[in-house]
Amino acid sequence: MAALSASLTLGIAVATASVIADGARDTVSADGADRSSTATGRVLRVGPGRALRTPSAASAVARGGDTVHLDAGTYPGDVATWTQDDLTLRGAGGPVNLPAHGRNAQGKAIWVIAGDRTRVDGITFTGARVPDGNGAGIRQEGTGLVITRSVFRGNQNGILAGADPRSDIVIRGSRFIANGAGDGYTHNIYIGEVRSLTVTGSVIASASVGHEVKSRAARTVLQGNLITDRNGTASYSVDLPNGGAALIAGNVLVQGPRSENPALISYGAEGLTHPSRQLWVVNNTLVNRRSSGTFVVVADGARAEMRNNLLVGPGRAVSGSAGIRADRRVTTGAFVAPAREDYRLRTTSVAVNRGVVVPVSRRAVWEFAAPVGQMRRPVVGRPDLGAFELRPVTRPR
Repeated sequence: MAALSASLTLGIAVATASVIADGARDTVSADGADRSSTATGRVLRVGPGRALRTPSAASAVARGGDTVHLDAGTYPGDVATWTQDDLTLRGAGGPVNLPAHGRNAQGKAIWVIAGDRTRVDGITFTGARVPDGNGAGIRQEGTGLVITRSVFRGNQNGILAGADPRSDIVIRGSRFIANGAGDGYTHNIYIGEVRSLTVTGSVIASASVGHEVKSRAARTVLQGNLITDRNGTASYSVDLPNGGAALIAGNVLVQGPRSENPALISYGAEGLTHPSRQLWVVNNTLVNRRSSGTFVVVADGARAEMRNNLLVGPGRAVSGSAGIRADRRVTTGAFVAPAREDYRLRTTSVAVNRGVVVPVSRRAVWEFAAPVGQMRRPVVGRPDLGAFELRPVTRPR
């Protein structure tokens, strides 16, 4: 993970020729690399007015450790397979849109990422469709992936990652909207048997029949997200079908009235294959807009620990073995503007200062920050219940 977070420094490129671009002098090589190289690789600049006009052109010449800067704009039907390790693929100067327009890489996705330790930042993937119904914005086949500030909309799968027991997948500050083929087997986020999945500060919404998040990872952490069906037909809000060490903390989960499954969180429904069989559900706001349902369903042989959650709407709190402390049912009147998905607490809410202390490793560290993002949850006296801590009002002097 240290390689993923190494700072960018200046290096020296080879075989260069001078050009003028963006009002400044760049020194670029024949394959589009310039002298603003990183410590481990070059910088490739991609755009309509450059030597590398499309992302797929960059994928053909990139080397391990390169950073690819994509100029703002739309690259319709441009699909790519990235095989190099330690790549950073980043939008530069504004939105970068990759609509599939009926095309795909390897019959799988808009981008197939086969290299290890890849970063994707500021890219929008839309409309991936393939004949087998599993078309993804990103098909992750390498080991290790970090996605930030990106959007996945209207694909058969938002992201689809296969099994890799050495792989850690991190998603921050991103949007997954209306993905799913409508068959119940495709989802907004679908992660296979990897070592870990961590999702923070993201909006995951309106999956078509499938789940908002489905993770088979050995460890799954969901912190400070808005996970909502809105008026869609999603099934589970969170599906952890094989168990594993799981922490769901500081999220807003909203099951819509058209959801095709009565449970918000499902744990172990397809068999407990991981050594850890414990689910922690801490300081979430769980909203059921159906007429009935169950907030958390735990398979036989597993156990849920539920702390400081707010439950809104009808249904059983939990099905299966669970330890519950300081969970509370409230009405929508406890929140600032629930019709606008603003579930911050009112000052008069009964949830204020009603929580219990949980182990440090299980605490809700992050809160969702609209419209997308996260902020650190403050520690203000006794914990409040739900996904947001009531912040003190600073009065003008």
